[in-house]
Amino acid sequence: MDTKLFVCGFVLLALTLTGSDGQSDVCGRAPLNTKIVGGVDAAPGTWPWQVSLQRNNFHFCGGSLINNEWILTAAHCFSESSTSGLVVELGRDSLQGVDPNRVRRTVSRIINNPNYNTNTNDNDMSLLQLSSPVEFNNYIRPVCLAASGSVFEAGITCWVTGWGTVRTGVSLPFPQTLQEVDIPIVSNTQCSNAYDVITSNMICAGLSEGGKDSCQGDSGGPLVCNRNSTWIQAGVVSFGTGCALPNFPGVYTRVSEYPDWINSQISRNQPGFLPFNGSAHVMSLSVPLMLSILPVLFSLFILS
Repeated sequence: MDTKLFVCGFVLLALTLTGSDGQSDVCGRAPLNTKIVGGVDAAPGTWPWQVSLQRNNFHFCGGSLINNEWILTAAHCFSESSTSGLVVELGRDSLQGVDPNRVRRTVSRIINNPNYNTNTNDNDMSLLQLSSPVEFNNYIRPVCLAASGSVFEAGITCWVTGWGTVRTGVSLPFPQTLQEVDIPIVSNTQCSNAYDVITSNMICAGLSEGGKDSCQGDSGGPLVCNRNSTWIQAGVVSFGTGCALPNFPGVYTRVSEYPDWINSQISRNQPGFLPFNGSAHVMSLSVPLMLSILPVLFSLFILS
């Protein structure tokens, strides 16, 4: 994965931005991160907030850890609010065999967004409270959430992860190793050409030629974007037509529309919300190019 950096003043500006909540100093950091349809196996610990939701030991949806006892996921994963048999697995790379980093928790509460519309998939968001808190380590860490007003411009590259099916029209078995794939953000205007109703509560991502996408079983999982080595969740896997079809991007619930609702449900140790203002043009400098201009920037700084 090519790491991207902001140029000069944008770097300085970004470094001065801080989150509004207590988790901001720990969220979005993946020490072992050095990336689903069209994806590849993720190395252990690459996405330490990714969780597997299971009933009767079968994976059915994904989710993301947002503090030490809450999971963010999709409302459509839960047709009823019973927590019976519901288990969250954290720290896993493979769903198969013994994993020394695995932690299991039952769920004490399922809270679907009250405005979730099953017909349009609007407000497709849910919160799960774990039965007891988890301890953070290199394999279990919370993701940062996009703050209100965050902008994810069309063309910037983000990542989606999950254990869902690896091609459309195929159900079980799911891949045993966590999959990762990079996809560009698609504007809501363009996305509306593919779907009847795209609201401001949604964000889309995918390739016009298809080939990369989230799919069945990835629902509820995170779409994350990188800002200065911090991962910020932009979306929650929601819906789409098929998987990875040309001109049909995946549709995600836009996280930056829900800080107030999330904080209203989580009374203590609230998640870390960070602003994101990403442009495909601003974020297009690769590490080698940035390193090549650093001596010039440094000399200018000294001369000033």
